[in-house]
Amino acid sequence: MIGKYKLFSLILLLFSACAFSQQLPLKTILLAIEKQHQVKFNYTDDAIAGYTLLPPDYKQSLVEKLDYIETQTVLAFERIDQTYITISVKKATLKNPIVQEMKRIDLVEVAIDNYITSGISKKSDGTYSVKLKKMGLLPGLSETDILQTMQQIPGIFSSDETISNINIRGGTHDQNLFLWNGIRMFQTGHFFGLISAFNPNLNDRVLISKNGTSAFYGESVSGLVSIYSNLSSDEKYNSGFSSNLISSEFHSTVKWSPKSRFQYSARRSLTDFFHSPTYQNYYDRIFQNTAVTPSNGNQSVNYSTDETFYFYDFSAQLEHKIGNKHELKAAFIVINNSLSLKQSIQEEINPVAENSELRQQQLGVSIEWQTIWNSKNSSKLQVYGSNYNLDAVNESIVSDQLLKQKNTALDTGLRLENQHQLSSNLSFNTGYQYNEIGVRNNDEINIPVFSRKIKEVLRTHALILETKWNSTSKRVGFNAGIRSNYIEEFKKIIIEPRLNAFYRLSKNIQLGLLAEQKSQTASQVIDLKQDFLGIEKRRWLLANNQNNPIQRSQQIELGLTYKNKSWLLTFENFYKKVTGISSRSQAFQNQLELLHINGDYTVYGSEFLIQRNFKHFSTWFNYSWNKNRYTFPDYVPRDFANNFEIKHSATFAAMYEVKDIQFALGAKWFSGRPETTPLNTILSDAQSTIVYNSPNNTNVNDYFQANFSISYRMEIKKVCEVTTRFSILNLFNKRNILNRFYRVDTSQNIETVNTYSLGRTPNFSLQINF
Repeated sequence: MIGKYKLFSLILLLFSACAFSQQLPLKTILLAIEKQHQVKFNYTDDAIAGYTLLPPDYKQSLVEKLDYIETQTVLAFERIDQTYITISVKKATLKNPIVQEMKRIDLVEVAIDNYITSGISKKSDGTYSVKLKKMGLLPGLSETDILQTMQQIPGIFSSDETISNINIRGGTHDQNLFLWNGIRMFQTGHFFGLISAFNPNLNDRVLISKNGTSAFYGESVSGLVSIYSNLSSDEKYNSGFSSNLISSEFHSTVKWSPKSRFQYSARRSLTDFFHSPTYQNYYDRIFQNTAVTPSNGNQSVNYSTDETFYFYDFSAQLEHKIGNKHELKAAFIVINNSLSLKQSIQEEINPVAENSELRQQQLGVSIEWQTIWNSKNSSKLQVYGSNYNLDAVNESIVSDQLLKQKNTALDTGLRLENQHQLSSNLSFNTGYQYNEIGVRNNDEINIPVFSRKIKEVLRTHALILETKWNSTSKRVGFNAGIRSNYIEEFKKIIIEPRLNAFYRLSKNIQLGLLAEQKSQTASQVIDLKQDFLGIEKRRWLLANNQNNPIQRSQQIELGLTYKNKSWLLTFENFYKKVTGISSRSQAFQNQLELLHINGDYTVYGSEFLIQRNFKHFSTWFNYSWNKNRYTFPDYVPRDFANNFEIKHSATFAAMYEVKDIQFALGAKWFSGRPETTPLNTILSDAQSTIVYNSPNNTNVNDYFQANFSISYRMEIKKVCEVTTRFSILNLFNKRNILNRFYRVDTSQNIETVNTYSLGRTPNFSLQINF
């Protein structure tokens, strides 16, 4: 076991970098000038690369600062208008012969811009960057829903149409790490998974990783989605209001001073007093086969159901500069779903009415301190807290049974990070992270009398070391890191190496190699499919290093990218294995539903994308193939198809833009999910039990959906900007089967229960920025 004093000493050593100079990178100086004087510089990274200067006096005027930079570099500044300034390299002799003229680099480390659509780019390290305010139109979306948007990337999809069940390369949703300004998000959706819980109209940036994740991210064995607020933007309008047929929202960014900015947003659904056709389709999709829309086998029910449902979210962020070196950031978020359900039997003699409720809430807060010590060293300290609650009260209308259930997850911790720039091509980053996560599960039943209260806590220390290097020509580069996790309760050390590397064969062709090992202690499981009214059946649970082991993953990927002005092609091959999974986390609805066995899954496959860009028109097509298999050593058969295996999937889209009008038309198709068919039933104690075939012996029908969107934007006298969007999901009203399971009806016969996709669903949104 690592002693507390030794651990503290090691932390001090990691952050004991010395300051030898007060010079700063020119890019940092330019960013500070942009914020202070409300201007925007246009330049290439090559033009300013390699410059480190003493920053100009903060009290100087903009012209004085630009003159100073010109005397210290070979750069020239040209004022385009009141906002934009172009930076170029001078052709004349240098004003300061200490400075050497920069050489032009042909192979530059530039991300692939307009990946699929505007606002999405793919980095050289294999990660994806999304700027929500720059997002172009996508088929079927009336807003820039980030969790719907990311499903356009090959290898990322949702087999049941929800954003609360996103599968990245065969993993379950809880195996992905979702962060908002460094806060872990246990809840990601509204309407129990049909709408993203993150406001789509903020100037947020999103980092998405399928593999080769930075060592500074832990607690996941699959993908990463990190959302962070960008308050220091060059947006023309600072406030906005929008509404669609489900909800309305308002957001605003306030500049208190040249050094302080504050942003807030609030969104609330209209569903508790306005039932639009969009709401009705969402209602039919998400509440089918639950306590809200019940069925009693093949027999009709004799009671009525009346529901009240609404959701809301609120967020606030603060950025404040302290001097020229320090910056304070704070963030807060709350997300809520609330459902009240009244069921009644109208009888003349003895009318009966029962009330049930379901509430789901996420709270998060973080405080961050950033310091730039000098041109070579910077540090960041963050403390955060995240609290998730899922509560349900289920009063049965057909009996006197009362069921109360509660699931709570509390995640708190701190992160320390130091960045040290050894040279213009090499950086060295170190860090320490402490995390404490506690999970509670409470269940109470009156008939039969049963009570369960479980509380679990895990504390983890992590040391991080990471190195980034790029060759001078930008032809070769890598990011290699290692993360060492120490779990106090288990006295266990887990080492996790990470790597992403690239090699440019030419100006247009790049090879990429990504690899990682990761681990996870918190996961979601399903005890019974009727838990929490059958709507949100999953509950968070912690590993105990016994019957609930720590999940661990390893993954490797080799990819090829070709890019020129008009064409983009990407081709990726990967292998991934995750160990320590529980059958309770895999949503079985067959003979394994009530079993608790542990195993692993292995998935390998290929992902392909081709994109063609014209002047006003762009189109793209992606295809993914994978084979995903379970291995449960204590079950026969031990190997069979994964519940989330989608062997083949393809997406096509075409976008056209002319002036302020955008059109988007697209379709997606994937092969059906595995299902287990029944053989017969066995009657025991007046109750039939289904006898099944081998697990996942066949598949449901293939899925197909066509979508359409149109957008129009106009500016009114430079006072405000109005954007209207209209979208249709499932244009041809295709009735897709998303899932199928079997049960015994009241006549003791086998009944087939299908879960169907959304029907044709129109939506309309109006957004006003001012």
